[in-house]
Amino acid sequence: MPLIELKKICKTYSETKVPVEALRDVDLEIEKGEFSAIVGPSGSGKTTALNIIGGLDDPTSGQIIVDGHDISTLKKDEMINFRLHHIGFVFQAYNLIPVFTARENVEFIMLLQKISKEEREKRAIELLTAVGLADRIDSRPSELSGGQQQRVAVARALASHPSFVLADEPTANLDSKSAISLLELMEVLNHEYGMTFVFSTHDSRVIKRAHRVITLVDGMIASDVLNTSAHEN
Repeated sequence: MPLIELKKICKTYSETKVPVEALRDVDLEIEKGEFSAIVGPSGSGKTTALNIIGGLDDPTSGQIIVDGHDISTLKKDEMINFRLHHIGFVFQAYNLIPVFTARENVEFIMLLQKISKEEREKRAIELLTAVGLADRIDSRPSELSGGQQQRVAVARALASHPSFVLADEPTANLDSKSAISLLELMEVLNHEYGMTFVFSTHDSRVIKRAHRVITLVDGMIASDVLNTSAHEN
């Protein structure tokens, strides 16, 4: 069974005078352990696809099977709970809580999961150490560089022991050195720990490293290819 399966997914935004078809009959399967990128020009539907996989947006029609669960049928509170326990998110804008330290930001997801204080602190420190921020555990986002903030976001995404991580343009606000460092970290997490990553991106640095590249054009899959030249650890 695929880890993620989209069946005949359509998404139409009807808020404008002329309805916009963001996705049209998209069929897609993602297996456990993939390091895949959904790419395409602006307006191609790649972010919409990622948001639908993550339950952040509802399809107009079609079925979404995630980690063996049909999330198409979940009510709002059920979807929130499902995301909390199954999906890690890394956003372009980091989405860290400004008044929290790096450790507190990582702990927050576990707090929502009602994990004990001792276990939260232990796992947060372990994760921040793993992403190279052992010396910045008590720093707030304003005291961290963009690359460091995104590493905190990765640690936070992993805190809930998710089935997979969705990363929406994770390198867009980073300089080249920070972007490459972040991608190398994600490759290690994928290669050594089997963490599944699905990116939405137009960044050539991400596309070059992705093991599979799914291209959307006008809301439809135009190509789906294995990237045999992708860097392997």
